[in-house]
Amino acid sequence: MTIWIDQPIWPRHGTVFAHLISDASLDELHAFAARVGLHPRSFEGDHYDVPQERYAMVVAAGATSTTGADVVRRLLASGLRLRKRRGDRPVARIPAVVFPEGGRAAVDLVAADRLATGTVFAAMAFVQDDDDRFAVVHSPRRDAWGSPGGGREEGESAREAAVREIREETGLVVAADDLDVCAYERFTVDGDARGRMLPGRSYLQVFRVHVAGAAPAMVATEDDVDGCRWVDRAELEQLCGGEFWWPLVPVLFG
Repeated sequence: MTIWIDQPIWPRHGTVFAHLISDASLDELHAFAARVGLHPRSFEGDHYDVPQERYAMVVAAGATSTTGADVVRRLLASGLRLRKRRGDRPVARIPAVVFPEGGRAAVDLVAADRLATGTVFAAMAFVQDDDDRFAVVHSPRRDAWGSPGGGREEGESAREAAVREIREETGLVVAADDLDVCAYERFTVDGDARGRMLPGRSYLQVFRVHVAGAAPAMVATEDDVDGCRWVDRAELEQLCGGEFWWPLVPVLFG
């Protein structure tokens, strides 16, 4: 067992909390949390918050008690540590995402209502119609479905890049001011950077936007997309549930 918990000394919501971690994998952490009945919403990207009234139960179930400093040290050593700005909500850390063109990166998924600070190399947008269906496009390069998006061109803002990608990949026209900031993906490149990503940390900005009408017609105008369609929430999960960015969807859309 590689589950650890520090002391319940961290104040929040009128009580104090401990931090529950795994130093091996998030899958192990989620399995343990489910076994002891912790709510999924208490997950904070690299740990679960445990209120002091449940601390003894969690230790009795097999978590090893340690200090806060040791918890941080173990997270850093495992590569599971997820850093965030105050007010952002960490969703998940994927230690190794491998890209079709080669290269790999650790990716942090963070829900946030503020633009990412740092080098934004790409943007994407969850586009929904009046019936809350999602616009998805198929990338032949990745052989995968996803939301419209792509690399930011020189001189573009993240919003401008998202507007252009939506237009090119679906034919839908949205205004930059209608895009709501909802998340970012932080890539820490392992080895040589590929494409528009830079060595070190680079960001993909995530937006969401509604378009008028029920399933308005879509058509791709660029050859980096060979299909586009409207899907409901269940169909979106069928198509995209295995993608590294999927954990953002339940957090953003329930």
